[in-house]
Amino acid sequence: MTHALVTGGAGFIGSHLCEALLARGGTVTAIDDESTGNRQNLAHILDHENFRFVSGTVADRELVKSLLVQADEVYHLAAAVGVALIQEEPIQTIERNIYPTELLLAEIAALRESGHDLKMFLASTSEVYGKNPKATWTEEDDLVFGSTTRPRWSYGASKAIDEFLALAYWQQRKTPTVIGRFFNVVGPRQTGAYGMVLPRFVEAALCGKGPTVHSDGKQIRCFAHVHDVVKAVIQLTETPAAAGQVFNIGSDRPVTILELAQMVIGAVDPSLSPSFQSYEEAFSSTFEDVIRRVPDLTKLRSTIDYRPQFDLEAIIQDVIVSKKAELAARDS
Repeated sequence: MTHALVTGGAGFIGSHLCEALLARGGTVTAIDDESTGNRQNLAHILDHENFRFVSGTVADRELVKSLLVQADEVYHLAAAVGVALIQEEPIQTIERNIYPTELLLAEIAALRESGHDLKMFLASTSEVYGKNPKATWTEEDDLVFGSTTRPRWSYGASKAIDEFLALAYWQQRKTPTVIGRFFNVVGPRQTGAYGMVLPRFVEAALCGKGPTVHSDGKQIRCFAHVHDVVKAVIQLTETPAAAGQVFNIGSDRPVTILELAQMVIGAVDPSLSPSFQSYEEAFSSTFEDVIRRVPDLTKLRSTIDYRPQFDLEAIIQDVIVSKKAELAARDS
């Protein structure tokens, strides 16, 4: 049976990935330091006979080595998360993103050279494109970061270094790694605590408050359901031709943030109205945003059978249902 190691396994995407890997068959080990993840995300599988949860950090080399020798594939999702945390903790963002990735790649390469077949999926982000002005981004496009005086860009720059590392290990040591750039992944279990927009909007509306929109709400994003994204991640990792490649993963249906707020209001309570908040009020005077973020999914669709099951309306409904359950459990 395949043994998968998932770093950041108690996080939003990581917990769904663990669930999907168990459903596929085989065994799964999740490691998480629970700094932003929560083992409650894994409550329904903690007692599964083929699942193991390890509380620890991917920066612990000896712990990582002990877990890798049991694994056939590694899904590296552990990273800093959310624009709010990135803005507040830039040192943590840089350190958490780069060092564990280098550690994993080095140890995987060493194990492969000793005869242990092992492959890796590296979770990257649309943030690596920075503020590239193109209307739609392809994997070969330039990365356009802002000034180093703007902490926000430390996230995209550090994840770009992760990608450079993974591709260098592929080129020099043939360490098979697939890189996936996530575009606004949403769904059940996602928290709005670190700035994630959809859960923040839904929770506000369910509490009888109009969603707070940053700036004028004209920012354009594409939202993909975590179940569709996780399926793509597993398929890519299982596809030999995807090794050493970079893929955009997400939805390519654009929507403005104000339109998203209005869709949430329409689905929860049409009597509500959005409020507006400047970036300086929400974050700081050094915050800089990306106006348009839309992926080209041609490469993904030509490599795997990528046909998302959830459209944006279904995603919003699913998040509403899950947030209602969370709020009810919190109040009971």
